[in-house]
Amino acid sequence: MKYIRQVEEIAKYFRDNEKDREDFRIGIEMEHFVIDLNTLETISYYGDGGVEETLKELEANGWKGVYEGKYLLGLNNGIKTVTLEPGSQLELSVVAQRCIRDIEKEYFSFLKEILPILEKKNQGLIAVGYHPETQISDIKILPKKRYDYMFNYFKDKGVHAHNMMKGTASLQLAFDYSSEEDYIKKFKVANALSPVVYALFDNAYYFEGEPWGRHNLRAHIWENCDKDRSGIVYSAFDDDFGYRKYAEYILNGPPIFMDNGKDMYFTGSKLYKEIFNPEDYSMEELEHALTMFFPDVRTKKYVEIRMMDAVPYPLNLSAMALWKGILYDEDNLNQVYNRIKDINMEHMDKAKESIIEKGLDGKVKDKTVHEISKWLIDIAREGLIEEETKYIEPLADMVQQKKTPYDMIGEKAHIEKAEALKGCILNNLGEVK
Repeated sequence: MKYIRQVEEIAKYFRDNEKDREDFRIGIEMEHFVIDLNTLETISYYGDGGVEETLKELEANGWKGVYEGKYLLGLNNGIKTVTLEPGSQLELSVVAQRCIRDIEKEYFSFLKEILPILEKKNQGLIAVGYHPETQISDIKILPKKRYDYMFNYFKDKGVHAHNMMKGTASLQLAFDYSSEEDYIKKFKVANALSPVVYALFDNAYYFEGEPWGRHNLRAHIWENCDKDRSGIVYSAFDDDFGYRKYAEYILNGPPIFMDNGKDMYFTGSKLYKEIFNPEDYSMEELEHALTMFFPDVRTKKYVEIRMMDAVPYPLNLSAMALWKGILYDEDNLNQVYNRIKDINMEHMDKAKESIIEKGLDGKVKDKTVHEISKWLIDIAREGLIEEETKYIEPLADMVQQKKTPYDMIGEKAHIEKAEALKGCILNNLGEVK
């Protein structure tokens, strides 16, 4: 009886966050590494010239600091928020906006503020899926209690769990839903396209300082992180998938630790259904639990799409345009949904293996990723308002050449690494806009 109530309570949370179509917006989180421009080595959070020092300079410019004890770990400035991932990856998130141009404006506003601070230290930001130079063992973990819990929990999990925490960077997008039916379509479409989008935005050529030698490193890392909380939600393609099935996914997994807004405590391998009291809980507790699972597509107050590697401008906005043109155009959403209705987990497992070996030549069922990508770009373009079609063109051009960011770095890999990665390094305002 308690379990049924638990499921119903979490499903109610999803239902309560349905939006009217006219209120649909897009949220974005963009992760970057802070690097030394000469060596490409990561900049530590700690010490002179460290990432904390950079945050303090932004704080002095008017950003509001977020502290844990004596450590400055985040910033807020109106609709922009800066947070740090476990390996000091710097993440910018922008409050959900209706138009892509508004997110573009906020992104450039942030870059114009932080890049001069970094350049004085001969530092810059790099948008890649995996750190190109520094060994994972040399990256100090952020002084944040939640990351200590996660780091220790992952010690006996997947072989690449710590690589995920400290060595990866991603681009994440969030989309609203209007009803459970709309949610189901968006969730299933996003999951079915997961291998395609991993491959399209493959931007991790180097692993632990050396060429990776295969494709889609981040996909490989996530597949070898922690099966309890990564990959594709196991029930995503069930005929009866919906709010309740996602609630069960959360309830039957271990959240590692709990945070109810007042207290934080380690829960280890306990399942959330052993912890969650549907009669007495805080919204902070539930929302925390939802963030402690990291599938390719996640449900919170929105559908969160998480499989893209961190990519530089303008490809980060191309990703937004691609998904907006598919998910927020009802005809396109239905068209893609009808094409993927017979997809199952076996197809997904094979597709992920295929893209890691073959990149754009990998297959989802009987179609190559490249073929599917061209079709998706064409329909997404039709689903965008005229002023936003320009944002998808950089991606369309890349696909027309049958290339990914990984391929473009690989073409230059015979020269100095910094030169090969030049297109991913943000250290010159003139190059940015």
